[in-house]
Amino acid sequence: MVLGISLSAFTLLHVVISLAGIASGFVVVYGLFNSKRLPGWTAIFLSTTVLTSLTGYLFSAEKILPSHIVGAISFVVLLIALFALYAKHLAGRWRWIYIVTGMTALYLNCFVAVVQAFAKIPSLKALAPKQTEPPFAIAQFLVLAVFIAIGIRAVKKFHISPIIATRAARAS
Repeated sequence: MVLGISLSAFTLLHVVISLAGIASGFVVVYGLFNSKRLPGWTAIFLSTTVLTSLTGYLFSAEKILPSHIVGAISFVVLLIALFALYAKHLAGRWRWIYIVTGMTALYLNCFVAVVQAFAKIPSLKALAPKQTEPPFAIAQFLVLAVFIAIGIRAVKKFHISPIIATRAARAS
């Protein structure tokens, strides 16, 4: 039992939250590519990604696991992204810092999704039962390469109006 619900129900909840974070993250990326802030989608992405890390820590473990380290890194980059967005209003360098940290958080969710896919999907598990085999490494390398490309494109494409940035900075 976790939070008063069965482990299987809690696991399903964690997976649904994670997938919502990934899906909403890609909607946010689409907005970045088109210089649209999409505040509602951004709030969903950031909150579900924080919840993914929080719920991940509620699974019992006797020692620190790689998932705990990924969760801690995710928390740090999310804190920076939240600060860049809500405290600094994406002004100046905070625009690209937000993009890089937001994309890093999304990448980490996708990284874990690949790990879980290779652990849970029989055909993938057969290809890389220990997750040290080339198919797993290639999959993770491709995910990383895609996110580097997405991040570079987002930094180049996403620009906010100086008027909006100035108004947001004055409001805080």
